[in-house]
Amino acid sequence: MNAVHDPKLSAAAAAARALREEAAIEPDLPAMGEAKKQTQIIAIYGKGGIGKSFTLANLSHMMAQQGKRVLLIGCDPKSDTTSLLFGGRACPTIIETSTKKKLAGDEVKIGDVCFKSGGVFAMELGGPEVGRGCGGRGIIHGFELLEKLGFHEWGFDYVLLDFLGDVVCGGFGLPIARDMCQKVIVVGSNDLQSLYVANNVCSAVEYFRKLGGNVGVAGMVINKDDMTGEAQAFAEAAGIPVLAAIPAHEDIRRKSANYEIVARPDGQWGPLFAELAKNVAEAPPVRPKPLTQDGLLGLFKSEVVGRDVVLEPATIEDMCGRSVVEKPSLEIVYDTV
Repeated sequence: MNAVHDPKLSAAAAAARALREEAAIEPDLPAMGEAKKQTQIIAIYGKGGIGKSFTLANLSHMMAQQGKRVLLIGCDPKSDTTSLLFGGRACPTIIETSTKKKLAGDEVKIGDVCFKSGGVFAMELGGPEVGRGCGGRGIIHGFELLEKLGFHEWGFDYVLLDFLGDVVCGGFGLPIARDMCQKVIVVGSNDLQSLYVANNVCSAVEYFRKLGGNVGVAGMVINKDDMTGEAQAFAEAAGIPVLAAIPAHEDIRRKSANYEIVARPDGQWGPLFAELAKNVAEAPPVRPKPLTQDGLLGLFKSEVVGRDVVLEPATIEDMCGRSVVEKPSLEIVYDTV
């Protein structure tokens, strides 16, 4: 007996197949043409919460006050890079805006995603909601859209990219892997976790340099510096300069919490950020010397990182919570002549 043909079922199956095929297509990497003017593209990496956004907002503000044309692009799924510039207000992200415009049949225009504050041009790539997509792929798609908007035609002195350093998937490593920037800056503090991330970034830079890449590390910014010296020691061991040490000062903490810019030329912290802006502009990209895990731990006192701890192997009795009778193996072993 022949099966009855259901055109509705066939159409649904075809649509489902088309969706699967489209989802399986990897996005094209953004085109890497040369900028029309001598633009420094700098990627800043650091552990989440270490103060990258604070550092970049104040750095970009100071550069703008010095007469430079600066574009700040937040590449962190939290989309908080520009919040300090906008007094705590979130700006529409590129990914969110692109999705809405696509559904409405409209095209994204630069005024939909790029906003100005204190002379700084700023935008956020954004990312998917938790469990609804890959942040790294979101980064790639975001840069594809920037390319369509004319990224390499724009006339900026500096483009600052804020990347989350403790995510190691391909999208977040794009500037290093694809020579999208000339140099990298790491932000860290005097704690093991932030220096672990900084060391990983240095390792990535060195890895791609060995593969023929051109990106180097310009240096390190020590944030919330309590003068214990571990971050300074890391920079020296890795062969990278310290571009600035921002102190763990109550005035900075309080103003940052209130979404206030502290890098004002006539303010208390103006000279610090003016020096940072100068160092960021002039520091050449160098090949770092990543530390081994033991070398990284060696920067800290043993009581801080537990280097005196002896690893005790677990037993099968530990795992089962009772005594275990060893059963004879059923494996057959043939004698060879």
